[in-house]
Amino acid sequence: MRLVGSLQLVLLVALTSTATGLYIPLEVEQPPAIITRTSGPIIALPFDNTITIRCKARGNPPPEYRWTKDGEEFVPPYIMTDHTDGTFVLHNKHLVTFQGKYRCYASNKLGTSMTEEIELRVPSVPKFPKEFNVPIVVKEGEPITLECNPPEGVAPRQIYWMSIGLKHIEQDERVSMGADGNLYFSNALQKDSRQDYCCFVAFTKIRTIVQKTAMAVVVTNLKHGNESADGGNSTKAPSVRIPGLLLPSGVQTEKVLLMGENLQLECIPQGYPTPTITWMKMGDKLPLRTQFLNFGKLLSISSVDESDGGKYMCKAQNSAGEAVHYIDVIVEDRPKWETGPPQGQLTVIGTDVQIKCSVSGKPTPDITWRRNGELFSDDPGSSKRVFDDTVVLHNAQAEDSAIYQCEASNRHGSVLANINIMVMNMAPRILTIDFQEYAVVVGRDIVINCSVFGSPPPTISWAKDETLEPIGGERFFSLNGSLQIISAEKNDSGKYVCVASNKEGKSAVTAVLDVKDPTKIEYPPQDVQIISGTTAQLMCQAEFDESLRGTFKLAWRKDGEEIPLLPEENSRYFMDDGMLQIMSVNLSDQGIYTCIARTSLDEDNATALLTVLDVPDAPRNVEISEMKSPRNVHLSWIPGSDHNSSVTEFIVEYEESQWEPGRWKELQKVPGNQATAELALQGYLNYQFRVYAVNVVGPGPPSEPTERYKTPPVAPERNPENIKIQGHRPHQMDISWEALLPIEHNGPGLEYKVSYRKLGVEDVWKEHLVKRQSFDVKNTSTYVPYEIKIQSRNSHGWGPDPKVVTGYSGEDVVFWHCLRQNVSVPTAAPRDIAVEVINTTVLRVSWTPAPPATVRGHLGGYDVHWLRKRSWLNPNKILDERRSLSFPGKRTHAIVPGLEPFSEYRLTVNVFNKKGNGPNSDPVTFNTPEGVPEQVPILTASNAQRDSILLVWGPPLEKNGVLTGYLLQHHLINETTLEVVDSQETNITGADTTQWQLHGLEEGSLYRFHLRACTGAGCGPPMVQESSTVNPARAESQQSNFSTQGWFIGTLCAVALLTLVVLMACFVRKQRGGKYAGTPPPPPQRQDVFSMRKVKEKEDLHPDVESQRMNDDTFCEYSDSEEKPLKGSSLCSLTGDDALGDSVSRDSMVDYADSEGEFNEDGSFIGEYSARTHGGSVSEPSGPRPVTV
Repeated sequence: MRLVGSLQLVLLVALTSTATGLYIPLEVEQPPAIITRTSGPIIALPFDNTITIRCKARGNPPPEYRWTKDGEEFVPPYIMTDHTDGTFVLHNKHLVTFQGKYRCYASNKLGTSMTEEIELRVPSVPKFPKEFNVPIVVKEGEPITLECNPPEGVAPRQIYWMSIGLKHIEQDERVSMGADGNLYFSNALQKDSRQDYCCFVAFTKIRTIVQKTAMAVVVTNLKHGNESADGGNSTKAPSVRIPGLLLPSGVQTEKVLLMGENLQLECIPQGYPTPTITWMKMGDKLPLRTQFLNFGKLLSISSVDESDGGKYMCKAQNSAGEAVHYIDVIVEDRPKWETGPPQGQLTVIGTDVQIKCSVSGKPTPDITWRRNGELFSDDPGSSKRVFDDTVVLHNAQAEDSAIYQCEASNRHGSVLANINIMVMNMAPRILTIDFQEYAVVVGRDIVINCSVFGSPPPTISWAKDETLEPIGGERFFSLNGSLQIISAEKNDSGKYVCVASNKEGKSAVTAVLDVKDPTKIEYPPQDVQIISGTTAQLMCQAEFDESLRGTFKLAWRKDGEEIPLLPEENSRYFMDDGMLQIMSVNLSDQGIYTCIARTSLDEDNATALLTVLDVPDAPRNVEISEMKSPRNVHLSWIPGSDHNSSVTEFIVEYEESQWEPGRWKELQKVPGNQATAELALQGYLNYQFRVYAVNVVGPGPPSEPTERYKTPPVAPERNPENIKIQGHRPHQMDISWEALLPIEHNGPGLEYKVSYRKLGVEDVWKEHLVKRQSFDVKNTSTYVPYEIKIQSRNSHGWGPDPKVVTGYSGEDVVFWHCLRQNVSVPTAAPRDIAVEVINTTVLRVSWTPAPPATVRGHLGGYDVHWLRKRSWLNPNKILDERRSLSFPGKRTHAIVPGLEPFSEYRLTVNVFNKKGNGPNSDPVTFNTPEGVPEQVPILTASNAQRDSILLVWGPPLEKNGVLTGYLLQHHLINETTLEVVDSQETNITGADTTQWQLHGLEEGSLYRFHLRACTGAGCGPPMVQESSTVNPARAESQQSNFSTQGWFIGTLCAVALLTLVVLMACFVRKQRGGKYAGTPPPPPQRQDVFSMRKVKEKEDLHPDVESQRMNDDTFCEYSDSEEKPLKGSSLCSLTGDDALGDSVSRDSMVDYADSEGEFNEDGSFIGEYSARTHGGSVSEPSGPRPVTV
């Protein structure tokens, strides 16, 4: 009932003939009311140890209980002591003695309630009586009935006809079992003769099967001549028999059933040939839900109603005639309440009370009235009258208060109602406690209780803050005397007074309402991408009413399941001050995370998607298919999951079983959007291939290798390279070359054809076939030019036409005679080896030269060898990384580049001449200092709020030292001019940190973030990312005014064009003005690093002749452990065993080593040959001072 003016609630109680429901609070004295009882009938099963019959009532004072059995007083043998009700228990031992009908009575001083009768049935164990069955002898064509007479037992009951061997008796239109369990034969045939017809009855509920004694059937046939045939072959067919009915008997029967039951009508015929059965309903059609079962002999209609009553007919018919039977179907019903059971009434003294018991049923139910369990009949001379289904109390008084029972019954059952009639005058009694406190959050609904009892029914009104003015408004409703406030507001807080009044008096109660601020997630978690193995952080901050702090709780769910926050040692989840941290994230952590902020009154939630980035899975189904030739194959595969980071490339590796079995080498790189590769293979190799994928996180695991693929042998595809011609002795020319790699043989029987002739003198080539990689030509002229070429061949053909090179034979005999006594490899090593580590990747080595007499020939130069023994990031792993570098000419020091930071090295020096290398010096051990880390591989900005942004990154792949943390710089950018407005710097300690939440940012602003990884040596190059904080108003404005941004794009284009013009002008000026002209002074911070970087950038932009010569590999490439030959024009030695090249390359090395202006050791050289320089990177502070110009 909605209140528009004032809010009032009137409890209406029927004072007329219409009964209404009556609920009286238990605090008020009242007669008993049955609330729990056992419904009958109760079937006691053999395996039930006990039977419990329940009866419980509510009342004030508490009721007492008594029982009757079959209308007689009954004292239960065992009352449940743990219940304050009338429930009792019967034990199985003598249960059969307790079979009967029970009724429970609950009484106190105000009246008595009673239950319907509860029937207890104790069925006996079903069994067939012992009997001796005489064989049934019939003539062929006559009917047979085998009686089962199944015993009674606990339903459901199932009947089967089987043989002694438990084989079912076959049933059809002629032979079938009736609903009574008997087996009927419409006509007997010779095949029906047998000795073991058995009836089996199964009682599934008690898990029992009983069997009747076997019965025998003998069917005799007739000979021609109408004599009984005990044997012989001459028989005749059975005589035709007119149909009749084995079941039911007679012409007409009656069938009575209850409403809602299933109707089953059965007609089983006899006769020969076997009659057919048809059904019909007289004067009406059969309902659509009719079914014909048991070969048409059984008509079934489910859930019958009154319309299904009537006369049905079944007809049995064959060629000899027909027979009919009529069945009258009568549908009756148990007693039912027409409008529900009568309800209790509360009325004032002096009024008339009418109790009506409206029931239906067929036959019409008989109604019995009781008062407090005692029979109550009509008394014409009193004010209490009974008129069949109605009781009238005229001028009711307090003593008329009682429990009246109405029981309606017919032959199918009964229904009973207890009607509580209370006649009294009583002032309002408020049952709700005074000054009860209520709390609700803004926007939620609240119900303020006011439970009142009185007679006549009280009028209830509500007022606020002890004012007498009633409460009004659209948000205020009545709810059974209570006050409901819809969508509470802050100003609804205060005291509310409930006033109840009737003609007997008035009472009031006060309630206190406190409307609190709602719980709200102010900063919800944001979608974030995180690299597997790092720590994920999800921030969730909520606001709530301060008074609810004690009940506030922040919880997290993943994909709908709550995340348990276990003790730290057992969990990867940690929560602190609204931040959920997930340690060592893996792919199973990916999903939707929900933050739930909850108080005792309300809750709020917000979700975010956590995406885990990981290395790609291994490709699958790597398959080989041939293309144009057996040495050109097509490789295909199915990429594995990229784990949320797109594959940048696929690496195809190969392994061959002949030369280096088990060693995998890279063969080809394929773009990440391609899943095929075309491979050109060498001949005469047994290959297998595998593929792995690479994304921004790193390389993934390799695929399973393919099946072996063997290529056929072919001729070599190239000739030897790096041919060297030397004249170590007069009249001799030594030719050596770089042999083909084993995988380049392309077939068996590899050898080389060496061809030579004097340049410009001889036309005919002299040829020799050799298997080694050198050849000596003897008896040559002194120091004359020769043309030489070398061609490969194997058992399957020749290599391509070789290139011709020119060299000289040995020097003059007189010259060699002068040196003949001393020409050999050097015999002594340099001494006093000293190492000065310039920075993390460059060192200066100096030595005292070997005595000239020990060189034993022309001084070729010095070889510097260094071995990387271990990295201090993993000191337990022993390395064996060897490098060497040759320095031509006479010298006492050299600069060695290309070292690895934070490592232990061992270095030796040896002298060499044309004959070879001298012994190594004593080794010197030294350490390179820590270097700056590489750039972090990935940096993402997410979870943007109004004043904060979450940054997530991955650790650098090469740390070059012990990672100490990260340097984070964030710059506020003017989005119009793109200038930096403000900059701040944050030092992030902790090498394991991979996330950082930046707070205190300006709302709706663009920021540029520079993140550098740091070691003790400094910070590496930055990874740059831009992102904006949230500005809802600005976002809407940008969407609606996109067309106005054209001026901004034009400005950007103008700035880009102006920048290009300035760069071109600077380039022209540098070309004219020299190498370092116009270099601006560096800022005061990190001047050495800035200057070195600028020097390198200028040399890259304006290389001179000498610096370009160094960049083109003049400054000696150095070999690795695989001893791969290096390409390029430099002839500097790459390993300690290489012979000396020509003097031209040595001189170019000397130019750099001795020149003070271009190759001194004050820093400019370091700028050329230190580790890769990244824009904005921080170099090692231990390096030399920068060049100043």
